[in-house]
Amino acid sequence: MKIIDKFSEKLSGLYRAISRYPMTVLFLLSAAVVNAIAISQDADYYRFLLTFAVGACLGFTLQAAWERFFDKIVYRLVMMGIGLILTIGYFLIVSQYTSTGWETSIRTSVAVFALAIAYVWVPVIKSTVTFNESFMAAFKAVFNSLLFSGVIFLGITLIITAIDLLLFRVPEKAYLQSLSIIMILFAPIYFLSLIPVYPGASDKIRSAEELEQQKEKIIKACACPKFVEVLISYIIIPLLAVYTVILVIYIAINITGKFWTDNRLEPMLVGFAIATILICILASRMENKFAELFRKTFPKILVPIVLFQIASSVLKTSDTGLTCGRYYVILFGIFAAASGILMSFLPVRKNGVIAALLIGLSMISIIPPIDAFTGSRINQEAMLRDVLIQNNMLQNDQIIPNASLSEEDKQVISNSMNYLVMMEYTNGISYLGKDYDPNEDFYHIFGFYQYEQNMYGKSSIYLALDQQSPISISDYDIFVMVSFYFQDDKEGPKVCDFEKAGKTYTLLKDTSTHPGTLRLSDEDGQELISVNLQDVFNYFDTTNGASNQINKGFLSVDQATVTQENDKVVFSLVAVNVNIDKSSMEQPYSGDFYVLIKIK
Repeated sequence: MKIIDKFSEKLSGLYRAISRYPMTVLFLLSAAVVNAIAISQDADYYRFLLTFAVGACLGFTLQAAWERFFDKIVYRLVMMGIGLILTIGYFLIVSQYTSTGWETSIRTSVAVFALAIAYVWVPVIKSTVTFNESFMAAFKAVFNSLLFSGVIFLGITLIITAIDLLLFRVPEKAYLQSLSIIMILFAPIYFLSLIPVYPGASDKIRSAEELEQQKEKIIKACACPKFVEVLISYIIIPLLAVYTVILVIYIAINITGKFWTDNRLEPMLVGFAIATILICILASRMENKFAELFRKTFPKILVPIVLFQIASSVLKTSDTGLTCGRYYVILFGIFAAASGILMSFLPVRKNGVIAALLIGLSMISIIPPIDAFTGSRINQEAMLRDVLIQNNMLQNDQIIPNASLSEEDKQVISNSMNYLVMMEYTNGISYLGKDYDPNEDFYHIFGFYQYEQNMYGKSSIYLALDQQSPISISDYDIFVMVSFYFQDDKEGPKVCDFEKAGKTYTLLKDTSTHPGTLRLSDEDGQELISVNLQDVFNYFDTTNGASNQINKGFLSVDQATVTQENDKVVFSLVAVNVNIDKSSMEQPYSGDFYVLIKIK
């Protein structure tokens, strides 16, 4: 009977959530239907899904605002109307773009995140319930909904598999369709069913019995489970303390050196700040000594560490320019520092100020003109233009190719172009022309191959022959393909024999030294020419040791051809593909080449 009662209680909770959040449920249902169509047709309905996500979040956040401040149904209808208008407005904005790029996705994600935080904070503004309690209720609801969703999906997967193996074939997309319905429709609704109705304006029209039931539900929803308290107090907090000591020691040792340039440390510091703020909120009502000591000391430790992180991130922008990612890192650093200060001096129950600050900064980051995207685009375009002008490459709004740039300037151009292409900003730059293609146009426009810096400071480049480019072999006597991948060549040294004017010639591949040597000899064993592949790879290594990441570039036949000759032989190699990876100690050079030989 208890199981039946529990099941009935869960169903009742789902029904109450559907009636409580009709606008949200409608958008979630629309998203589930559209995603099911997209899966079955392999179509792109991404902008519709984004729109429905925004509408769903607006629905439950505005419902929370109505419950807190209003009691008349007409105001609820007004709130729903506002949410619908904002959702339609969002769709009209994103439908103007030919594609849904990174900028739209990031803006939408930040907006959805801000609405989710507002949903936790708005119901407890000037309430007897604190933000810490509301956050705990939401935290528990998230994990419960994920747990139930995971168990249901596992069960459905087993059922589908059993049917597929024992009864009849089931379409492969059935698994993805079931996952879509569970995660888009069931999980959010079940999450909302676990959030209680907090004290609000409508309390005055409720009976004493209803208010008492509401109070009990709030206490139950906001209570911290003993397991969570033990996990946070006696496991997570000590581990975070050790992690903090390691960070502090590293910063102290490297404060005058690589701390300011170590890209690996930045995400670690951001992760530390996130963990500290979350645990301070979750542990705000715990009364054991570990939790109390954490709340008193860690916000004060957080502030100087985050200030160092902000300074380091700002310094990095002088080299790489401002990107939306770095903008958010700096903005989060400002939020974390402010949060540390607030938690150090304000009472624990005032942590709702932190939520308001987070929502405000999130809105600043997506609303022009000081948003992450406008600022980063202007900065990257300015850096690119400045380098071009300094090297006399930009004249009459046209770029003059220049392969003799310094490696630093090549790096700036490459990094800026990588970012502008990724964010789809190149169409707004007149001197790049329309329909700029980084794979085909970069080399022709700038005069060198594109690359970007990686975390190891090594150099690598990948180039490939344009397969549509014809190769003329009429002036040569032989055409053969040779590969250089492994130093110990199991195929043997001989590539081929060929004849001309009654004489036999032999092409050998010597891989005793890396990357190898091609040797051509006559029938008497006399060497006519030898080609060191190191010279060939050096020809394609346009980076000259600079730090960069793999770039896929396509070569014309002229660009891919390296020719050596003497008074006896003309020896040409056409690169089919070339891979130069200096992060590899054993095999930095590899590739395939067409070899064309002419005996004079």
